[in-house]
Amino acid sequence: MADTIYVLNGPNLNLLGLREPEIYGSATLDDIAGDLEDRARELDLVIDMRQSNHEGHLIDWLHEAQARGARAVLLNPGGYTHSSIALHDAVKSITTPVIEVHLSNPHAREDFRHISYVGRAARGTIAGFGALSYMLALEAAARL
Repeated sequence: MADTIYVLNGPNLNLLGLREPEIYGSATLDDIAGDLEDRARELDLVIDMRQSNHEGHLIDWLHEAQARGARAVLLNPGGYTHSSIALHDAVKSITTPVIEVHLSNPHAREDFRHISYVGRAARGTIAGFGALSYMLALEAAARL
């Protein structure tokens, strides 16, 4: 599993391409997964892409990434970014590097989006580049 990158996506990200395309773009989560898988193959890596609208699933998958020896986790926690102490604690509880990913730039949006509990625990954050944010995070993870 040392060559596996978990890509975990939180609530409402299953609606990418439909939900507020002016903010999140027109790429679907499947589009992003396909692009990541193509680039990962070039880097001799494997992508394990998942999405859940349930906080506990994300926490379980973070623990799983650690237990299975994943190289890194790319985590787009969606709305849990700004509210989940439990995700913060899960990221802090594992040694697997976690890179927080956002399609939009939370700091250029509503005030409540300016605080990221996940980002406070993550190795780094990449945000504001649309679907490219995931690719940039993958490139960073490949170099860890």
